[in-house]
Amino acid sequence: MSQKLNDAIPVFASVIVILAFLLLMVVFRSLLIPLKAVLGFVLTLTATLGFTTLILQEGVLKDVFGISETGPILAFLPVITIGILFGLAMDYEVFLMSRIHEEYTLSKDNVHSIKTGLRESGPVIVAAALIMFSVFISFVFAPDSMIKSIGIALGFGVLFDAFIVRLTIIPALTKLFGKASWYLPKWLDKILPSLDIEGHDLKDK
Repeated sequence: MSQKLNDAIPVFASVIVILAFLLLMVVFRSLLIPLKAVLGFVLTLTATLGFTTLILQEGVLKDVFGISETGPILAFLPVITIGILFGLAMDYEVFLMSRIHEEYTLSKDNVHSIKTGLRESGPVIVAAALIMFSVFISFVFAPDSMIKSIGIALGFGVLFDAFIVRLTIIPALTKLFGKASWYLPKWLDKILPSLDIEGHDLKDK
């Protein structure tokens, strides 16, 4: 069973990343925005699994988290981590980038749009991340090592993604690439369906 789960993880991760890239490309009419989003998730996942391995397998800070015995990470943990963290990461991504995209559509000013998005969506992302962190970190106090491992992975992952990736790296890269962040080839723009998540169509009506 463990080997089957290990073999399925790359396929599982690849499918959800590709689907997310395609959906975000349709929503934001950009190639770089979805690329940064999914690469940001890969960074979050790598950091989370690395941090979890240090604690559960190498024994770093094990006393802080009440880990009595170290050992290999259970096969199901990466699957749960990928599924839950991916959903939260894309949630935070849409919170932030939809506001930035809305402002950029109106002003065509990339820097102003990023500042507006961070100012208006940042507190929402911070609050949402802290709520989820408080839920996940409570798992660490459970006597069951399986539940502890889930709490450690998800607690670290949600903080890393929200504060390091979504609120720091993504805005910085969006500013760095400038207008190129919003580039989509005209031929591709014509064949992609239109999704109006900001409600511009309703305003026009």
